[in-house]
Amino acid sequence: MDVRHRLANNLRALRTERGLSQEAFAFEVGLHRTYVSDLERGARNPTVVVVERIAVALGVTLGRLLDS
Repeated sequence: MDVRHRLANNLRALRTERGLSQEAFAFEVGLHRTYVSDLERGARNPTVVVVERIAVALGVTLGRLLDS
């Protein structure tokens, strides 16, 4: 599985574990909801800065988002 799909799966799982909708999570991170949707489908290549913002919002390390 490529890194985009690992990120997509981990992001979706962590977000739903916290009971957040894509819209609520996007607002918390400062991203657009459709961008979060694209990330969760593996359709976008986020920058390292965006991945860091996501990790901070979810309370996990960058590595946790990219682990298989």
